[in-house]
Amino acid sequence: MIESLRNQINRVLVGKEDVVENVLTCLLAGGHVLLEDVPGVGKTTLAKTLAQAVRCSFGRIQFTPDTLPSDVTGLYIYNRKTSEFEYREGPVMRQVLLADEINRTSPKTQASLLEAMAEGQVTVDGIRHPLPELFFVIATQNPIEYLGTFPLPEAQLDRFMMRLRVGYPSPEAELTMARNFLDGANGIGGTTAGSDTASDGGVCDASDVLRMRAEAAAVHVSDGVLNYIREMIDLTRTEKHLSLGASPRALLSLVRASQARAYLQGKDFVSPDEVRAVATNVLHHRVILSEEARMAGADIDEIITAIVRKAKLPKA
Repeated sequence: MIESLRNQINRVLVGKEDVVENVLTCLLAGGHVLLEDVPGVGKTTLAKTLAQAVRCSFGRIQFTPDTLPSDVTGLYIYNRKTSEFEYREGPVMRQVLLADEINRTSPKTQASLLEAMAEGQVTVDGIRHPLPELFFVIATQNPIEYLGTFPLPEAQLDRFMMRLRVGYPSPEAELTMARNFLDGANGIGGTTAGSDTASDGGVCDASDVLRMRAEAAAVHVSDGVLNYIREMIDLTRTEKHLSLGASPRALLSLVRASQARAYLQGKDFVSPDEVRAVATNVLHHRVILSEEARMAGADIDEIITAIVRKAKLPKA
């Protein structure tokens, strides 16, 4: 089932197997993803294709400065026929939600979504409404344009398990996308690269994903690996180039992501390899460069990579 998921998504998002693997890791770990990249690299396509592959309901919010919290959570509308107020649910009630350009809306609207991500429910007019049991957010933001944006504060960035960059495809992958596009446009049959959905039906449903989540959460993590992760987190707090280290939530996210990555590899235990594979994407949006490091042009990913290498490997 996992291999079928990979194949279906990779047929649409050509040449981005590592991004797909990280998104599936977050899905099975019960986290959420922030995709930060320029327009046109497949962020929306990835979200829609994933929703179809797991046969889940899909919602999209195109955030703008005038988007209101009720545009996310829904609102109560008076029904004249029944003389009662009825709840009209918002797009947040979908199982897979694309929050497009989340940094273009006001902090109040951002908070309405991030509350749902943290608590699994929304409160409208004092009444709580639970979200679907499977609730997965893929948020996007453009790192190039800053005019009229509201950057997410560190406390809200910490709600995302991973921050990923899609990046441009390789020349070979881009040619494959172009050929697939022409085949699809000419009615030849093939999957159109960059289209909204995959041509095939889904390979599983929400209950299958929830079952796989439970199995991933049961993957064994030894005390040695736990201490390896804890030391890695502690090193971010003492690193001289960082003014803010990783939080305890980061430690828990790193454990869950490592379990999900091991599960995707068909393993029933976590090794340091799985921890290293997810560490940078889990940590780089949870730490802050010091002023001196920022002025010196330090790269935060390089610093985290050095921290990962510095942490002592657990004994066999």
